[in-house]
Amino acid sequence: MKVLVLGSGAREHALVRALTQDPEVTEVLVAPGNPGMVDEATVLSSPGRIDDPEAMARLAHDNSVDLVVVGPEAPLVAGVADAVRARGIACFGPSQQAAALEGSKAFAKDVMAAAGVPTARARVCRSVEEAMEAFTEFGAPHVVKDDGLAAGKGVVVTSKLTQALAHAAQCLEREVAPGQAPPQIVVEEFLDGPEISLFCVTDGTSVLPLAPAQDYKRALDGGRGPNTGGMGAYSPLEWAPGDLTEQVIERIAKPTIQEMARRGTPFAGILYVGLALTARGLQVVEFNARFGDPETQVVLARLRTPLGGLLLAAANGTLAQHPPLQWSSEHAVTVVVAARGYPEGPRKGDPIEGITSAADAYVLHAGTAHAPGGGLVTAGGRVLSVVGTGPSLEQARRAAYEIVAKIDIPGAHHRSDIALAAAEGRVFLPNQENS
Repeated sequence: MKVLVLGSGAREHALVRALTQDPEVTEVLVAPGNPGMVDEATVLSSPGRIDDPEAMARLAHDNSVDLVVVGPEAPLVAGVADAVRARGIACFGPSQQAAALEGSKAFAKDVMAAAGVPTARARVCRSVEEAMEAFTEFGAPHVVKDDGLAAGKGVVVTSKLTQALAHAAQCLEREVAPGQAPPQIVVEEFLDGPEISLFCVTDGTSVLPLAPAQDYKRALDGGRGPNTGGMGAYSPLEWAPGDLTEQVIERIAKPTIQEMARRGTPFAGILYVGLALTARGLQVVEFNARFGDPETQVVLARLRTPLGGLLLAAANGTLAQHPPLQWSSEHAVTVVVAARGYPEGPRKGDPIEGITSAADAYVLHAGTAHAPGGGLVTAGGRVLSVVGTGPSLEQARRAAYEIVAKIDIPGAHHRSDIALAAAEGRVFLPNQENS
């Protein structure tokens, strides 16, 4: 099987790494990829925009691939999976209509309501005045979500009304292309409790859950600072309820998949379920339509089932015949090394030195590029993901942070508390403030 992975981040590097370990996968191509993937895959460095459906469908056809795996959300929302399938090529990723589960927070809330999925109360707002009414109704802390894609940075959670109003106004004043609907936001009640990410592989009918993980979205230790695309993650979650996966499948994933099918927009791919474990039980924080970053890095580090066959079964509608998934008993921790200024204004072009690996740790590239004179430089906000594994969470943390300590990037920063609470027998609670 010849596989094409679309994307260039650490998530895609993790997918490439796992696919190369599948004995049924004969070749892995990646577009546009990054310098860290060149030893593991054929990097198609000038493939065109990966959110251009026809360009990506043509790329897959011209390279005679058997399966396309779409990494980021933007190509899915643009309809890349539809264009690839129209060429008769299997594609792991939902259709453009189904990807609206991530592309629109308001649409996702509507689907959850119809499916009876437990989630926070919410109001869709199209003006600051409507937002103010919602803030008054739900009280503080205030949760404000840009309705569209925002690369994981469109959410503000704050007890400060002025900050919530400012973010609402910024989202609602965003320019939209001619013919597009006016911008809107979703204001929600705050869900208190630890957060959990669970990826569900589905072919539109059957559902296979992957291992739960917890990620860290805020930029700074202790859950402080602005939201980011994610600064680290770990798996497994020994503190989570023993029936967590079963609850998510029966109460959330299956009802959602059934509701999407009822609407004539079947969802096949990854249903990323972001959860809060509240006093009322599990509540959905968000849905995404693809593998999450950085959770993918730790989930795939523990998966022992060949990835290519799993994704192909979901793409071909044969997931019901797939054998049960096999998992390593080891723990995995990933720590993101971010560029100076991330997330507000990451600096590019800084030299990267000191990348090493060990028997129990390795580095996945994200925002890296080749320097004109040789070597590597920063080319994005989240530069590297360092993955450590071990028989205990503490050993996995130590393995990851020993590699992080050797990396030298001017002004770079990382969180020092990834998986720390769990390693100490505590449960990490996200801070209520962005700053």
